Amino acid sequence: MPPKQVKGEYIETDTGNKVSRKSNILGSQNIILGGKTIIQADCTIRGDLRRSGAPGQHGNVAIAVGRYCFFARSSVLRPPGKTHRGFYPMKLGDHVFIGEGAVVEAAMVGSFVHIGAGSVIGKFSIIKDCVRIEEGTVVAPNTVIPPFSRVAGRPGVVIEELPETAQDSLECGRIVKQIYRMI
Repeated sequence: MPPKQVKGEYIETDTGNKVSRKSNILGSQNIILGGKTIIQADCTIRGDLRRSGAPGQHGNVAIAVGRYCFFARSSVLRPPGKTHRGFYPMKLGDHVFIGEGAVVEAAMVGSFVHIGAGSVIGKFSIIKDCVRIEEGTVVAPNTVIPPFSRVAGRPGVVIEELPETAQDSLECGRIVKQIYRMI
């Protein structure tokens, strides 16, 4: 576990999200954080890439994040790509762990997903619930990863099917809750 952080390094929101002052969040009005999410330093979230329309409309959410998510240092989240009306939104479920230096451009990431350090998730990919993506994995664009899978390689392929108890063994929720208490 990393050492306890300096008290003033993180801003805490009303819903309990902890955002590093050194993170790079663009278009914050287009990002929804579900609560108790941790965003570490040098993390880039591109909320400015959104669907076109009048400001304040419900369709302008670029990135929606569930509860108890963790975005490690130098990770990048950006909507997957353009459609005829602007950028397609990204949705992340609960208990998502994104490792250091990972780049995520998926259309959807389910709940209880662990994305390893240095991984690249291609545009418009769909990652279902209870998936572990190993460090350095490159998931090709438009890939659908089935639930209860372990993925590795370049390009990323399913190397193992996880048991139905994987939600407990992935430890995403436990790790995020421990780090949340430390910050």
